[in-house]
Amino acid sequence: MKIDMDGLCRLAVEAGKAIMTVYETDFAVEYKDDDSPLTRADSLSHSIIAGGLGELYPDIPLISEEGKTIPPEERAGWEMFWLVDPLDGTKEFVKRSGDFTVNIALVEGGRLTAGVIYAPYRDTLYFAADGIGAWKKEQGGEPVRIQTVKAGPGAGHVVVQSRSHPSEKLARYLETIKVKGSVPVGSSLKFCMVAEGTADLYPRMGPTWEWDTAAGQCIVEHAGGSVLGTDGKTLGYNKPTLLNDGFMVYA
Repeated sequence: MKIDMDGLCRLAVEAGKAIMTVYETDFAVEYKDDDSPLTRADSLSHSIIAGGLGELYPDIPLISEEGKTIPPEERAGWEMFWLVDPLDGTKEFVKRSGDFTVNIALVEGGRLTAGVIYAPYRDTLYFAADGIGAWKKEQGGEPVRIQTVKAGPGAGHVVVQSRSHPSEKLARYLETIKVKGSVPVGSSLKFCMVAEGTADLYPRMGPTWEWDTAAGQCIVEHAGGSVLGTDGKTLGYNKPTLLNDGFMVYA
């Protein structure tokens, strides 16, 4: 399906600006059943994105972290749907590190065909889609084409790691490879670091949700990289539980 990428990017930026209005206040923090934080910014961004996508593409269903739970049997036959994380990196938002994003992705026939990540604190936009490749736009400047950069033979990997999810399993894995450098960052920006060539490897050993990974995977794939699950296959979407196991992002 032909997607208006300019419109999709504007919607992500609009949601990001709304997030920043909350960020600049003494906001309250609630906690979900899984102890993950929730703020007014999460729900505000969800409302903007859900409303905007509903107007632009009323026939395409939506799965959002902050939306209602949709039973697997209801979505099993979906050939096309949006996957949205209105505020990815809420822990970083609460800590005021700046490493949080708005994630919007389109899944068609099991493939990620369009994706947008907007980092409102940095005013940096990443986007990708079939036919156009992957792009980065910083602080209102002109978009620049991005692509992954593979580590040379024997050169060692530049690894991007989570700020908020340390893992003993990850530490053990890193002991088995040659690490040239490490880039700590939060939210889906880790995917973006691989996509733009700042890092060439992002190992994630713990579970995530599909809305955490969809937009980032789309951008990485269109920049020349890949995202593989623990089974060695491309990370898939619209699974019965929407839960991912660990995965590896390769340049």
